[in-house]
Amino acid sequence: MATKKASKKASTKKSATKKSAAKKAPAKKAAKKAASKKTSTRKYSPSASKNVETEMKEMKKGTLKSGRSGKKVTSRKQAIAIGLSEARKAGKKVPPPPEKG
Repeated sequence: MATKKASKKASTKKSATKKSAAKKAPAKKAAKKAASKKTSTRKYSPSASKNVETEMKEMKKGTLKSGRSGKKVTSRKQAIAIGLSEARKAGKKVPPPPEKG
């Protein structure tokens, strides 16, 4: 009987220490994020966001067509991707596309 109680107490102590350790980790990350945000610059230029905005309007009108196939674009994500790729071609400040793989 005594061993069961001791094992229960030990298990509760372990879980309590794990919880407190988990609480401390996000606080450190939040401090790092706050410090990095102060010095960060824009990822996308305002003119690049204008490109995306115009592509979204075209998609909503139903006039936005896909590249080779010429099919009508129906996906919001696809319209954003088209706007960003056109901004890249125009030389505007846009991060490179994510690598496949």
